[in-house]
Amino acid sequence: MLNRTLDDRYTILERIGGGGMADVYRAHDKLLDRSVAVKVLRSQFTDDEEFVSRFRREAQAAAKLSHPNIVNIYDVGLDDQAYYIIMEYISGETLKDKIDREAPLPVETAVRIAIEIAEALEHAHQNNLVHCDIKPHNILVTRSGRIKVTDFGIARAVTSSTMTNSGTIIGSVHYFSPEQAKGTAVGAKSDIYSLGVVLYEMLTGQVPFTGESPISIALKHLQEEPKPPREVNNEIPPLIEAIVLKAMHKDPAARFSDIGEMITDLRMSQNYLQDDRTRRLSHTDFPTQVLPPITSPADQKAPHTPLRSTAAGAQANGTKITKPWLLGSMLFLLIASALAAFLGFGKFWSLNEITVPDVVGKQVDTARNILISNNLRVSVSDAFSDKVPAGHVISQQPEAGTTVKEQRMITVIVSKGGEVTVVPDLRGLNRRDAELQIKNSGLKLGRVDEQFTEDAPQDTVVSQNPRPPAQVTKGTAIDIVISKGTGPKKVVLPDFQGSLMTTVATQLESLKLKQGKVTETANDKYPPGTIVSQNPPPATEVAEGTSIDFSVAKGVPSAVKRAVVQVTVPDGPSRQPLQIVVTDTNGRRIVYEGTHKPGERIEKTVEGIGQIRVQVYINDKLLQEQTI
Repeated sequence: MLNRTLDDRYTILERIGGGGMADVYRAHDKLLDRSVAVKVLRSQFTDDEEFVSRFRREAQAAAKLSHPNIVNIYDVGLDDQAYYIIMEYISGETLKDKIDREAPLPVETAVRIAIEIAEALEHAHQNNLVHCDIKPHNILVTRSGRIKVTDFGIARAVTSSTMTNSGTIIGSVHYFSPEQAKGTAVGAKSDIYSLGVVLYEMLTGQVPFTGESPISIALKHLQEEPKPPREVNNEIPPLIEAIVLKAMHKDPAARFSDIGEMITDLRMSQNYLQDDRTRRLSHTDFPTQVLPPITSPADQKAPHTPLRSTAAGAQANGTKITKPWLLGSMLFLLIASALAAFLGFGKFWSLNEITVPDVVGKQVDTARNILISNNLRVSVSDAFSDKVPAGHVISQQPEAGTTVKEQRMITVIVSKGGEVTVVPDLRGLNRRDAELQIKNSGLKLGRVDEQFTEDAPQDTVVSQNPRPPAQVTKGTAIDIVISKGTGPKKVVLPDFQGSLMTTVATQLESLKLKQGKVTETANDKYPPGTIVSQNPPPATEVAEGTSIDFSVAKGVPSAVKRAVVQVTVPDGPSRQPLQIVVTDTNGRRIVYEGTHKPGERIEKTVEGIGQIRVQVYINDKLLQEQTI
């Protein structure tokens, strides 16, 4: 599929992912000059009506939705048996990639991501659409951190809160709900369960149920309780654990009543978890009584206590959180926050004031020692910079020269060096797409050279420097060599010596050569006007379009006669071939050939030696003849 253009608009540039049913590519939209993602149904499924129908249903389902946390659908089509969907191109990674690399995620990050996924699902549910396959693999994370839900391939339209699926199991086994495992009722609460599993994995780095086969995992969704998240990661606050376990309750009726309720509780927990360097709530600040009861399968039909009630001081497991306790905790937090902010700005009661020294550009250890020796404290953060060497200070806050109290916290930003990226493989791309890929990779275009090549189409990249997959600093220039095509064809020069100069024009034209300089030279061997020599010489291989220089015998033969032939093209076809033929002492030759319209008037000067006969042919028939 690479380099193929769908419907003369979307040029495939690179494969960026895929699943069991389709492959996903990055492409360039020539009409709107932008990058897009193209999902193409795999060729082995194009004749399978079920797969084609499912593929079309995905496009129709997602096209109904417009939300900042849902990947936009731009276009759908069929090009030479290739069914495709054009989607918003997301430059980033999947949530699964992020979990594999960073898990367990910080609680604040996991909650924020869960909220954005939930808001996307809320929009889908409001449009009577259940995703049915929420999992980290279907969640994209942009470079700015925004969450985008994609892959509505098995989404189901609903007209009420649930839908019976006739016993068919849909979804991914590690993330689907008990009702999906049974192949029974599927509804909005199935998405809530799957989101609970995703949140569980973000917080712990593992899925709640594993097994040797999909069937064994499905049975665990039906029969077993997940290991409490805090037993895997004790940094998880009880309130967050309660949200996860409520979302994953085996009885749909005991889960959140809708995704909006889950969003409300997630946001409430987010308020407690906010860290603005002045307030932080430890996971130990929530009493364990706030956890919902872990019930046996036989008890799962009992009503589940809403989290908002427990968080506000209502009963949970029969224990009441009293208002005095809550007020005391809030007062303690307020005092702690104020004290932290107070100390962060130095000892306000001190009479000693210090002028902040300039440490920008200095090595980080040197900068730290300078600040500490001035009775200041140091906080170090880092950032990419292609202008400041790694390990040196980019900036400081407060700035140099500022007067502060002793023990004031000075924040310094230290360079990590230029951000590194992988050089993309540009070979085979046309120049425009190569430049686009260079830009998208955070690099810049360097020197562009051109050369003829036999095995690369014209205007495509033949080679590049640096070569892929080298790792370079962002902003590095990439030099490319562009193909000029196979180059002009070669022809072998005939021997023009001994021919009259007036007779070679037609031969040169047929060989796609040009007449160069013509010089006269005294010569006793040849009659005047006869070619004596040529450059390049006969039998030389030259490129089409080459100019050939001639040397001719000096003087013009006295016997040479000239005449003007006038022809008016008669009525007939719109394009009629015309030939002017001259026969003289040197023989018969065609001095003019062309195609003309009826009524067109042509004038040509002809010449020859001795008795000259001039014949004019139209459509291979003699039109007129004269003797000079």
